[in-house]
Order: sequence, then structure tokens, then C-alpha cells
Amino acid sequence: MSEISAVTSSIPVLTGSISVVSPSAHGSPAAQQTTTPVARHPLSRILIGTGQSTLAAWRNAICVIFALAGISTAVWVARIPEVSARLGIGSGGVALLLVGLSSGSILGLVVAPALIARLGARRMLTAAITGVGIGLTAIGLAADLLASSSLTFVALMIFGFSLSSSSVTMNLEGTTVEKRVGRTLLPMMHACYSAGTITGALLGAFAASSGTALLPYLAFASVFLVVAGLGTVRSVPGVAALQRIHFGETNERAAAAVVDEPQSGTATTTTRKTGLRARLGLLADRRLLLIGVMMVGMSFVEGSANDWLSLAAVEGHGLDHGGAALVYATFVAAMTVGRLVGGPLVDRLGTTRVLLCCATVASIGLGVFIFAAGTPLIFAATALWGLGASLGFPVGMSLAADHPTDATKRVSMVSIFGYSASLAGPPALGVLAEHFGILHAFVLVLGFVVISLAVLPGTRKR
Repeated sequence: MSEISAVTSSIPVLTGSISVVSPSAHGSPAAQQTTTPVARHPLSRILIGTGQSTLAAWRNAICVIFALAGISTAVWVARIPEVSARLGIGSGGVALLLVGLSSGSILGLVVAPALIARLGARRMLTAAITGVGIGLTAIGLAADLLASSSLTFVALMIFGFSLSSSSVTMNLEGTTVEKRVGRTLLPMMHACYSAGTITGALLGAFAASSGTALLPYLAFASVFLVVAGLGTVRSVPGVAALQRIHFGETNERAAAAVVDEPQSGTATTTTRKTGLRARLGLLADRRLLLIGVMMVGMSFVEGSANDWLSLAAVEGHGLDHGGAALVYATFVAAMTVGRLVGGPLVDRLGTTRVLLCCATVASIGLGVFIFAAGTPLIFAATALWGLGASLGFPVGMSLAADHPTDATKRVSMVSIFGYSASLAGPPALGVLAEHFGILHAFVLVLGFVVISLAVLPGTRKR
């Protein structure tokens, strides 16, 4: 388990006291122990000195990493039509390329927990961000310079593996920060991801309209992402900083005692149980299984838009490439708005009500997009689609993390559900699009949203 998770497995409210051995006047340990009381208040209210600033820096760093992940996704998605034209392939060829992206991404989801346990969050994020930059540059070389579909497939595998492993890590860190603060923060963090996708989509639209070649565009994006990402990862705290977050500098000895004590959810326990078999055993939990099924539908409705919305706007509704990029920007803008307001809504109304509303709105928007005629209606339907898809994934993560000991493994498990649907589903849409058209293929996505609506009551927090 990561160095962060190793000391953050306690619940967000601390009560009771901590016993430490006080030194005697001669320097030897005294027989009597002194007891240091811990206030019975949320942890966010008892942080001391640098602990408070470290927690804020940690939270902000994860938000920035979410935003960079969004940029990296959008700079690729916004140029999919150009990649298709450059390689001379249709919807079926794009679907085959997306198999490479999906296979690399699913592999990253499977091995990420073990890598996090071995490397720790900071080094894992460093390696993953570097891999994202390498993958984007390789896509540009393969598609633009070499015009090779097979090499583009391999480049997408590298990109997908790096992006999904970084996504698992940042979501695990996000749920840990959320517990420390005691409020719903993951929707806001995912709003940063959506803001990043807006930025990347607008950059993609500008590059496409200005005639910027694919390779220099992706190479420049890679350099920016790696430099910004490696600078941000430095704010992810190590063990010493986390001790100050929990107890303040004045009580680091007590913090060290807690860190060294084996507990459920610490690094020692998790390292032994991060295998695939242990995580599959969690499926015996009916509520966790229903959360996973819900995330399949809600992640599919988001992932299908990320990979096919711009192409659907071109081939299905007759827009040009610039207009298609603006349609995609509308989708991610609506998702950003939904995620910015989603946290307070969840805390006030509850997860079930909010998710039921989101799934309903998503199904309406998707249905109108499939059968709409006219540019204004297309944009309105896209906005509803994005708003409805905004909270399924982040709230599902929070629901999975609602467990006193197995939060990390549970988050990892539902991540496999959610990311697999958002990554494996779009290639299936490509096969359907080849035979029935891209708009009719979206009916499959609509069916999965209905399934999410059906299982949502069973995901209620206990």
C-alpha cells in the first residue's frame, strides 16, 4: 500500500487518548505512562501548524493531477477524427485502435494496486505521468509521421496503461483526503478533471481549425503535462508530513507509534491482499457489487461520449471538425458544472436521490441526442447528457470507500468496474457503428443507463 494510505486508515473523527512513555529526569524511560488527550472533533478541526497546510497542499495537488489527467485525455480525444483521416480508417478502424487503448488501460487497472503498494503514491504518480507523456508523443509519431495503424495501436496501449494507473492512484488518494476532511470532495476533484478536459478540448479545436499538425501538437502537450505533473507530485506528502497532519509537530512520537502499529488497512495487511483473487472475493458484498454495476452504466455513458461524441457529431449530425470539438467541449462543460455543485448536493440530499436524478437526466439527454435534428437541439441534448453523467463515477468511488478497513481494496475493485466499462464499451460501440451507424449504436449506452437506474436503490449507504 502507498506511504500515504499506510497512516490514513483511521476514521475521520478521532476520539479518546494516546499513551506515550515519558522520559525520566535521568534520560531513561519512566515506568509511568502519560496520556495525551485527543479532542473529540473532526480531524479537520484539530490540525496543527504545518499539518493543516500539508493537508491543503495534498488536496490541491490531487486536484491538479485530476486536471492534468483531463487535459491528457482531451488532447487525444479532440483529434480522433484527424487520426482517423490520417490513417485512412473508418469507424471500424477507430474501434480497433480503441481496443489497444482499452487493453492497456484495463491492464493498468489490474496491476495498479500492486504497483502502488510497492512504489508508494508519489513514485507511482511520477512513473504514470511520465508514461502518459511518452504515450501521447508516440501516438503523434505513429499516426502523423509514420501513418501506421499498428504502431498507433501500441502507442495507445502505452498511453492507456499509464493514464489508467494514474487514475486509480489519484482516486485512491482522493478518497483518503475526503475522509480526512469529512466532506464529499471527489465530485469537486472530478470537476477539476472535467475542467482539464475542457481545456484540452478547446486546445484541440483551436489546433484543428488552425491546421496544426498532429505530431507537434501532441509533443507540446506531452512536455507540458510531464513538467506540470512532476512538479505537482512533490506536494503529495510522505509519512513524516502525514504524522503532522494527524497529530501536529508537538506529538510526532505518538504519531510514529500509530504508524508503526499494524492495523487493518495498513501497508502490511494490504500488501499481502492486493492480488486479484482477494479483490474478487469482495464481490460477495452485495452492496459493493451493485455499486460496481451502477458504475458500469454511468461510466459507459461518460466514456462513450469521450471517445465517440465528436465523431458522432461529424458523421451522425453533419457538423465540421471545429463544430464537433465544440460539442465535446459542451459535454465536458456540463460535466464540470455538475461536479462542482455535486458535493454539497450529495451531503444535503443523499447519494441515492442525487444519482437517480443524474441517471434520469443522462438518459433524456442521450435519447434526444440520438434522435435530434438541428444544431441547437444537439447542443442542448449534449449539455443534459454531460450533466447527468457527471456524478456517477466520483460518487460511486465515495460509496465504495465507505468502509472502516477495506476502503482501498474496495475502491480498487469498483475502479475496475467503472474504468473497464468506460474503456471496453467504446470499442463495442465502434463495431455497432460500422453496421448500424454511430447514432443508433448509442442505444446500447441508453440501455446501460436504465440498468444503473434499476440497481441504484441497493447502493444506499448503510
